[in-house]
Amino acid sequence: MSKAPQHQQFVDWFRQSSPYIHAFRGRLFVVAFDGDVVAGDGFAHLVHDLALLNSLGVKLVLVHGARPQIEQRLKEAGAKIDYINNLRVTNDKALPCVKQATASVRVEIEALLSMGLANSPMAGAKIRVASGNFVTAQPLGIHDGVDYQHTGVVRRIDVSGIEQQHAHNSIVLLSPLGYSPTGEIFNLALNDLASSAAIQLQADKLITLTGSYGSKAARKKLLRQFSVSEAEQFITKQKNLSDTYVRDMQSAIHACRHGVQRAHLIDQHIDGGLLLELFTRDGVGTLITDDIYEGIRQAEINDVGGIIELLAPLEENGTLVRRSRELLETEIEQFTVVERDGMVIACAALYPTTKKGLVELACLAVHPDYQNEGRGDHLLAWIEQQAIPEGAERLFVLTTRTAHWFRERGFKAADIKTLPSKRRSLYNYQRNSKIFIKNMAS
Repeated sequence: MSKAPQHQQFVDWFRQSSPYIHAFRGRLFVVAFDGDVVAGDGFAHLVHDLALLNSLGVKLVLVHGARPQIEQRLKEAGAKIDYINNLRVTNDKALPCVKQATASVRVEIEALLSMGLANSPMAGAKIRVASGNFVTAQPLGIHDGVDYQHTGVVRRIDVSGIEQQHAHNSIVLLSPLGYSPTGEIFNLALNDLASSAAIQLQADKLITLTGSYGSKAARKKLLRQFSVSEAEQFITKQKNLSDTYVRDMQSAIHACRHGVQRAHLIDQHIDGGLLLELFTRDGVGTLITDDIYEGIRQAEINDVGGIIELLAPLEENGTLVRRSRELLETEIEQFTVVERDGMVIACAALYPTTKKGLVELACLAVHPDYQNEGRGDHLLAWIEQQAIPEGAERLFVLTTRTAHWFRERGFKAADIKTLPSKRRSLYNYQRNSKIFIKNMAS
């Protein structure tokens, strides 16, 4: 079997990932994972992926949990942590178990990171891991008459201390323990610690590896992207979401509400899920963001290259008439584009005519990877609502292969005589394009 297709696949992946490699250098990511991830079979692979990110210049703050390890210690000691109103109560007998389990997990993570990338060119790479009293905490206190004792909440993150570690290319590891100025130790919730760290450090990303994607519907069809408001609505309206999933979503929403640009939820069971989420355009997880990850806008001159790449296959197979770069540059103001994370994935052009109330729609195209997901409909609707000049009453299009698509969206077959005389003179009888018109008033 020829290796050429495999080689080409690697080249294509590397080209696609290279903008992200460049963009992530020097950025700060907070990566959170529970003790279930640490205990899982794939944890060593995750550690290798984290080491790789560090080698690429990403500033990492790792936030680990230790719930199953704590539960095991409690069981052995005949103690337990009570949960009241979904909050943990850490009593005097439970706290030593929490400290022992957390320390054990921390040491295991540090040991794996010390290995570098085994069986690879990075084997033996010296990766510094810094852990310590970076987290100042305070007691959760008494709620509804319940004293939560040694359970705490984050008060402050030692930002300058972590920045000093990053200046020496160290990975910072935060355990779910916090310390008070009076020397007390508090058991912290993973989500509280992760979101607090991301917010106070002004992280570019909060990444949470989760073991649950909530509802059956959510697992069957992964929800790729939410705005903050959409995420809030989802966890409010969607039933049968697991408590873990809701907590992870709430943590992500809270972080984005307080300055973190993007939060990612990734299924911990996907081997290489962290890399796939970060270095492919569509990822494998769920993105929550307060910025515009994908949107429709007026085209600009810098979009010409992206439009050419989008239209080229359709021009090659005869679906669209070929347009030169020079022509596109002069007509760029007529174009509307859908941009997804810096890539033009759909476009359309709108041309006024000499016939009053009649406008031409042209070059409506959607990238093959993003078809059948409603983007063409959204683009057409946006054009009809936002881009059509005032006074326009009818929209016409010439097409050779997508007649059914336009008919399904209210366009009616029309005769060439309905076109303005100037446009009729440009009609290519060899292409024999069909003409469809939509009455905008309907």
